[in-house]
Amino acid sequence: MPLTNQVILITGAGGGLGGTAALALAKQGARVILLDKSIPKLEKVYDRIKAENAPEPIMYPFDLAGANEDQYQELADAIAEKYGSLQGLLHCAVEFSNFTPLSSQSTKEWGHTLNVNLNAPFLLSRVLLPVLQKSETASIVFTSDSSARSASAYSGAYGVSKIALEGLAKILAEELESFKKIRVNVLIPGPVDSPLRKRAFPAEDKTKLPPMSSLNAVYGYLFGSQSIGLTGETIDARTFHL
Repeated sequence: MPLTNQVILITGAGGGLGGTAALALAKQGARVILLDKSIPKLEKVYDRIKAENAPEPIMYPFDLAGANEDQYQELADAIAEKYGSLQGLLHCAVEFSNFTPLSSQSTKEWGHTLNVNLNAPFLLSRVLLPVLQKSETASIVFTSDSSARSASAYSGAYGVSKIALEGLAKILAEELESFKKIRVNVLIPGPVDSPLRKRAFPAEDKTKLPPMSSLNAVYGYLFGSQSIGLTGETIDARTFHL
């Protein structure tokens, strides 16, 4: 199995894309650390992975928006102590409420969305960099949105956070490129039959969308040896081919 002996942390692992990625990577031999604030959702993903006889995952209940910097550091220290190093970090956690004009966006919702979608990926990447750098090679993947670069009307804090997230990924990729160890890329999943898609477009015919499992190959690629040396890129799953 291509990802044997790799440890990969996945945020939002109890959600649609996070859970899909966790199962796909575990089936390729990775030991996945499932991070989410919902314990029942984590348990469901844990059970799915165990049912596949994949390496036993680790559940780590964690509130990305509510945690302080010390708690982020404690997470990084716990991973370093248990595993010594980390080979992958997948940012899948996302906050989206609804489409709304900026004139109607509440300050509370704005702050919470940016905390989950932007501040948390920054903080988590920062505290985990020393653990990732202990690996011969490692991969950080940020999950964005196909509409991010179009800055669509009514996308609100969600849209702003995704635009900024892609900028964060590019800056981090350039800063780490000279070390030749950690690759940093952005994944655009495209429209898939996910819980977030159902929330955003409730009237859409979901039978015409590809299943979330259609992303399995791109997840395997981004964390596998085939993507070593690829950094600072945006991978669109709709046009991805091995």
